[in-house]
Amino acid sequence: MRTRLIRPLLNHRGPRPRAGTRIAGLSYDGRFVGAHDRREILEALATLHPIWEERYAPHHPPPAGEQNRKLLRPIYWLGDWQFACLGYYRPPRATRDCAVRAEPFPPVLARLVSDIESRTRRLFAPRDIPRGWHLNTCLINYYGSRIENGKRIDVARVGEHKDFEPGPVASVSLGERALFQFIASRKKGERDRVVHEMWLDDGSLQIFGGPRWKSEFFHRVQRVDRRAGAHFDIAVDNFDVRRINFTFRFVPDADIVAFAKLDAAARDDVTRYVTQLAEHSAFWRAAAERR
Repeated sequence: MRTRLIRPLLNHRGPRPRAGTRIAGLSYDGRFVGAHDRREILEALATLHPIWEERYAPHHPPPAGEQNRKLLRPIYWLGDWQFACLGYYRPPRATRDCAVRAEPFPPVLARLVSDIESRTRRLFAPRDIPRGWHLNTCLINYYGSRIENGKRIDVARVGEHKDFEPGPVASVSLGERALFQFIASRKKGERDRVVHEMWLDDGSLQIFGGPRWKSEFFHRVQRVDRRAGAHFDIAVDNFDVRRINFTFRFVPDADIVAFAKLDAAARDDVTRYVTQLAEHSAFWRAAAERR
């Protein structure tokens, strides 16, 4: 199914971030994606078939008292795939069998990433950019509503978390704007303390890094707007998408492993996903055949 934006984002109401905003360790460009790049991105997205993942698997079961569950949204990874059931890449403790080699970036994303890396090196302090840093992994999140029994259940959000991959993180957004918040650590029972929030607009680029934004604070997507009437067709049933976000991070190349080289238990836990991906991807079909 072709991925497309049904309605252009016109007459966007409500407060908008400035086109260029920069705070130490935090940069925002509200007009990063031009019309030509947008068309190429949508063409690339049309070739992808996002999948639903579950949080746990037989060899990586849920903690006592918890049940397995689906993630809130369908996803796709490029560069490397960090399967939820393998615990994601979390150095220094979780670096092995966490990042599985995935499809390379399509040309349009590779071109944009080159620009983002140049901007980052120009705008950020050298101490905040680790040796060897380059944006080699991309998580594509599809934000919208799950459709169950004809009813739409809005799941367009992400709870507070930290990105543990070293160095600055870059985020490119398409579709409805999203309210992005940085949250201070809190004691049990205390209300969230929002230390900074910003709207991530259609076509925008956000970059954040350094100890303040990466280590001290959590971040989350509190909600995704509906006002612009954005809608994307994707190859996932029973899910209505109004925002797509690309999050680019850095995983040291030595920590990215081919599917066939995964530990046997880890490989067993993600084989069903790789088999599903292989139905539409020559890259994953070859990976499955090599195991």
